[in-house]
Amino acid sequence: MQNQNLNILDEVNKGATMGMNAISYVSEKATNEEFKNVLDTEYKKYQKISERVNELYSNYSDKEPHEINAMNKMMTWSGVQMKTMNDSTTSKLSELLMQGTNMGIIEGRRLINQNHEAAADVKNILNDFVVMQEDSVETLKKYL
Repeated sequence: MQNQNLNILDEVNKGATMGMNAISYVSEKATNEEFKNVLDTEYKKYQKISERVNELYSNYSDKEPHEINAMNKMMTWSGVQMKTMNDSTTSKLSELLMQGTNMGIIEGRRLINQNHEAAADVKNILNDFVVMQEDSVETLKKYL
């Protein structure tokens, strides 16, 4: 059970970290001020989830939550660079973020469905993370 809780917290933290990284890479290319403000708000939401994971993690382990490795960071960065080489419009940037967010939603829903025995506090943060991502997709749709 404890291992299950740690796995969920690690996955949520990885997802939040990837979200923050992707937003920061996309923000560098954004020119629309309103969209930049949305990205800043979304970044802060991911940051709050990551902070919650870090606070909760100590209840289950004396270690730090797993984060994404340098290779994943580089792949995310290079993916954004390549996919925006010919098109860095707000619509394209929004699309890229939505694609990544949808992958996070799928993984989060899978974790919810496969971990019924997880601790209530872990389930809460996982559910909050998935709902936050679903809200993010709705926000980003406006910029397609």
